[in-house]
Amino acid sequence: MDAWELAARERIRDSFARYTYPGDHFPLDDLAASFSEDGVLEWQGEQLCGRDAIHRFRVEARERSGGVDPGRILRHNVTNIWFKAMTPQEASVLSCYTVYSEIGLDHFGRYIDRCVPVGDDWLIAHRIVTMDWAADQSQF
Repeated sequence: MDAWELAARERIRDSFARYTYPGDHFPLDDLAASFSEDGVLEWQGEQLCGRDAIHRFRVEARERSGGVDPGRILRHNVTNIWFKAMTPQEASVLSCYTVYSEIGLDHFGRYIDRCVPVGDDWLIAHRIVTMDWAADQSQF
């Protein structure tokens, strides 16, 4: 494996963390910054195009839910990251996520990503979020 690929893999993992940490703690600008400027987020039949749309959607979702309860527990865990295809211009990545909340196991699913280099970073150009299961008490 070449050095550029090792660096790319670590930068992609960093982008995934920049996506999930704000999902738990709500610094929403950071979440949108994990995407390329024209990045796409597909979730539950919606397709959000561009950082502004992704950020706006997350802010509106937070407002619809009544805001962030400081006592609310929400923790995303991303696992089984499979770098399915890598070139210096693009990466195809599959991964699994599990989310815990105050109810315990809340929901889980998969991310299907296409990542691209942007400056020194590798950002999400297109993410499809699937949900494979959710607890009856889940807000999702």
